[in-house]
Amino acid sequence: MKLEFSTQVRVRYVDCDQSGFVYNGNYATFYEVGRAESFRQLGHTYKQMEDDGIVMPLINQYSRFYKPAFYDNVLTIITRIPEIPKARIRFEYSIYNEENELINEGYNELIFLSKEKGRPMRAPEWFIALLTNSLSS
Repeated sequence: MKLEFSTQVRVRYVDCDQSGFVYNGNYATFYEVGRAESFRQLGHTYKQMEDDGIVMPLINQYSRFYKPAFYDNVLTIITRIPEIPKARIRFEYSIYNEENELINEGYNELIFLSKEKGRPMRAPEWFIALLTNSLSS
């Protein structure tokens, strides 16, 4: 099972460090963009999830850099969900430049947390259904 989503971002001047490269810490932001857009493509948003009383704090993140990105580049972020989540969810990312060269790969893991109780919880059934329906379409 592997759900895959694609979105693009244009590198802003503020994303770059003094070397002219995209600052390494900004890749976490690109991951966030890919994650949020994958939710949208599934038909739900982070905001809706929070309104439903669920937050998703980050518990682990890894990033590997291959080539730099620069100001005004258009980057393609491929976001994958490799398996149906239980109490945590893993997102995997591949970022490509305009020449379709892989410049970065990474992943992160988040947990489902009840906003009201402040405790971990299982992935909501409606979310599992969204993922399952996307696999079968």
